[in-house]
Amino acid sequence: MPTRKELANAVRVLSMDAVEKANSGHPGAPMGMADMAEALWNGFMRHNPANPDWANRDRFILSNGHAVAMLYSVLHLNGYDLPMSELERFRQLGSRTPGHPEFGITPGVEATGGPLGQGIAMAVGLALAERALAAEFNRDNFPIVDHYTYVFLGEGCLMEGVSGEASSLAGTLGLGKLICLFDKNGISIDGKVEGWFTEDVAMRYKSYGWHVIDNVDGHDATALRRAISRARKITDKPSLIICKTEMAHMAPTKAGSESAHGSPLGAEEIAGAKKAMGWDAPAFTVPGDIKKGWDARRRGKAAEKQWNELFAAYATAYPKEAAEFSRRMKGELPSGWEQAAQAFIAETQKSDKAVATRAASKSALNAYVPGRLPEVMGGAADLTPSVNTRFEGSKILGKDDYSGRYITYGVREFAMGCIMNGLALHGGFMPYAGTFLVFSDYARGAIRLSCLMKQRVVWVLTHDSIGVGEDGPTHQPVEQVPSLRLIPGNHVWRPCDAAETAVAWKSAIMRQDGPSCLALSRQNLAPMQRDAAQLAAIEKGGYVLRDSKGAPEAIIIATGSEVALAVQAAEQLEASGKRVRVVSMPCAELFDTQSTDWKESVLPSSVTARVAVEAAAADWWGKYTGFSGKVVGMRSFGESAPAGQLFKHFEITTDAVIAAVEELL
Repeated sequence: MPTRKELANAVRVLSMDAVEKANSGHPGAPMGMADMAEALWNGFMRHNPANPDWANRDRFILSNGHAVAMLYSVLHLNGYDLPMSELERFRQLGSRTPGHPEFGITPGVEATGGPLGQGIAMAVGLALAERALAAEFNRDNFPIVDHYTYVFLGEGCLMEGVSGEASSLAGTLGLGKLICLFDKNGISIDGKVEGWFTEDVAMRYKSYGWHVIDNVDGHDATALRRAISRARKITDKPSLIICKTEMAHMAPTKAGSESAHGSPLGAEEIAGAKKAMGWDAPAFTVPGDIKKGWDARRRGKAAEKQWNELFAAYATAYPKEAAEFSRRMKGELPSGWEQAAQAFIAETQKSDKAVATRAASKSALNAYVPGRLPEVMGGAADLTPSVNTRFEGSKILGKDDYSGRYITYGVREFAMGCIMNGLALHGGFMPYAGTFLVFSDYARGAIRLSCLMKQRVVWVLTHDSIGVGEDGPTHQPVEQVPSLRLIPGNHVWRPCDAAETAVAWKSAIMRQDGPSCLALSRQNLAPMQRDAAQLAAIEKGGYVLRDSKGAPEAIIIATGSEVALAVQAAEQLEASGKRVRVVSMPCAELFDTQSTDWKESVLPSSVTARVAVEAAAADWWGKYTGFSGKVVGMRSFGESAPAGQLFKHFEITTDAVIAAVEELL
């Protein structure tokens, strides 16, 4: 029977070998954390390698994602569908072992990681999802939702501010099943961190309301297991276990040095490390007794079988709740929801009332969510009254009551986005939250990971232009909408009225392969007239809102509050004998996915006189206007003044649109 150290050494060896063969990677952290991994995975993790999606599995997040060679080694040794051949293809094109953890590529990887700090922040969302689902579905003697979220993280994660944002909220919410192991090795790329990272991490986390276990020898298997056992007994607060480790532990000359952080060790150093371990097997070879000591398939199968039996009994006693839980974890919408949403959209189109699209967004939430979508989890970054994100009847979630469906995130946009990603990754919830559009800059890293992981997360981003007015250029988004459009897989909606807003929400809720950002106005916008075909066409992202009498000789493309300007300009141009079509483009990303025939029917290639109008950075629109077209938009930051004055000052007006069209014709 191999010793615990020998089991950990298997992780060290495989990590060294993978990095060496790739001639790229980070061997030091995997070697330093190998004992931590052995203690956790062989002593506490409840999971089934044969079914990585088992609903009640423990979740593991590697926040310091550069150490991913360790995770791949552990997953392979545990019996996941990750053969040794994939470890040999570490960091190679098309492999299942990319250079950082990527959700959806490697079985057992719960989240895409690499940007430091986001892992622990997403883990807060995973742990919160567990608590909220348990509060909703568990019954006496039926703890169908009952699992832990474990995190490995390093100094780099703690230096990134998002870890503090998320950890602060986790402490306030008392997430007792969140357990983080801090790999305190004192080394980062530039050397010893004592030159730039000297804070008392234990005191910091105690001030957040965490349970802290300090000064644990990260290479002592017994001490590690004892610490994790202690943390699991704490139910009212998350735990941080501070593990003192050595970078590249057991490497003969590079241990404790930054030279082992981000570069292969080299054949000589690896040979010396293996000699120190007493390891004499060839590269990418694990002795049979060590394989057996790691293999988690039998106990994983037994654990899931036990839960399946529990859930079957639960389904007998609570059939309605069991069916709802299963639907939610599959990510399916309730029967009839889409039809109800379409009926609301049709009613919205009948209204002649001018409303701000942020207000229309709240109306859509109230129509779509209460009594229909219990999985929807809302929130805002301390802006609820301004962004209108709290739907009717929603209760605030808190430490003493996890049954709420509204999270008061505080002024923490980045953490809010990461936590939403965690909620979505866990399953059972559809998260959304709001802030001002200009502050999406603080959350861009989280939005990018939503796109990479293809997670359904909805951002309500209000105060969408210089229409913010007196708050001035710091609060007036100019480049934000175009820059959000540039993130692959992101759907950016900028609706022009209540009907387009209702469609935007419907699309965001029904979308299964990525996030949606709804850019909404502060000021009231007049409703546009549409027939049934035009109403249906909104879902295509771009459509003809007002057509010319006869074949168009010019096209005006607009979004949001500027659609009204485009329509007014077209009407005046029509009166002077010009044939002008108006295209509303609420979601360019969706429009771009339509058939060639649809795109040609909306923007015929024969019409080259094109003007785009949007109160945002102008350059993005060239893809639709071409070199010969014009853009009426922003080419600077805004100013502090009433909104009406600003649109005139920056020449985003009906007259400006008319002049642009006339110049082209």
